[in-house]
Amino acid sequence: MLDPTRKLALYAEATMGQLNAKMTEGIIRYGRNPVVAVIDSHVAGKRVRDVCKLDSDVPIVATLDEAIALGADVFVLGTAPSGGRVPPEWMAVLQAAVDAGMSLVNGLHDPLSPVFGHDLKRGQWIWDIRTPIGEIPPIATARAARLPNTRVLMVGTDMAIGKMTAGLEIYRVLRARGTDAAFLATGQIGVSIMGTGIPLDAYRVDHASGAVERMVMEAAGHDVVIIEGQGSLLHPGSTATLPLMRGSCCNAMILCHRAGMEYLDTFNDVRIPPLRNVIELNEMTASANHVLTDAKVVGIALNTRDLSENDARREIARTQRETGLSVTDPVRFGAGLLADCIV
Repeated sequence: MLDPTRKLALYAEATMGQLNAKMTEGIIRYGRNPVVAVIDSHVAGKRVRDVCKLDSDVPIVATLDEAIALGADVFVLGTAPSGGRVPPEWMAVLQAAVDAGMSLVNGLHDPLSPVFGHDLKRGQWIWDIRTPIGEIPPIATARAARLPNTRVLMVGTDMAIGKMTAGLEIYRVLRARGTDAAFLATGQIGVSIMGTGIPLDAYRVDHASGAVERMVMEAAGHDVVIIEGQGSLLHPGSTATLPLMRGSCCNAMILCHRAGMEYLDTFNDVRIPPLRNVIELNEMTASANHVLTDAKVVGIALNTRDLSENDARREIARTQRETGLSVTDPVRFGAGLLADCIV
């Protein structure tokens, strides 16, 4: 687990304010560590609040040296290029960070330990989040179905739509109310925030469900378990939702959707069906047509960040009429309503 006193510099070159910088935004919003700077030369001189819908005064600087001068001693790759690979042009700044004595947090698919491990000095480390730790998990056997607790899986109409954010907001509310709740991270951002979890997309397909099952069984003592969602059943390139369903044997789901979204972000020819149909698809898939654990979508987390407050409230009301479910934007209006749906 990352020492919460370590000061972070988040590298988001040319992406701050865009979807690719969601790791930077997630760590600023939910992380325990002080963030002293975001590095993005394209918007240097501004504050995070100037380019993102985050209430943060973290400065944006142009260079690594400026971040180090502000006290940063951990360099975090805070943006994810398409495909999750480390671009060759980043190697120079990574080498400079290591040479300056900084430790590295890497959430991308390419491990950095083999590249820079020999340059580390005493006290330096590299955390390759997407490198699975421990023994290869066994094949899943639906053990979680026998647990008496509530297992809530965050599902969505697309990738990068707010599943982790909505899950963390619900988790915060449940904990504040005194509910014995756990948040199980399954992606690099969630793992970096919680300090524990699994990098689901780093497991081979045969073992992905088993990795989820093992994590859920380890959290069996909690009354409510929120499982971070990945991907979407609608996305042609996503295989992540099914092992999450099978491994967790979820018995409740929260559907995440971006207001006004009609097509997948990167597939203009893949239309998002009416939400009633999306709900039915997820419920039928989670239960394997009622052969396995039945799981109902109990509420909808609607991402309204691109709407005015009045338009957001109108869209929430419309979606509630359309689906008959409780709907809210958990970041904008609080997650209490969705927490009520769960407990």
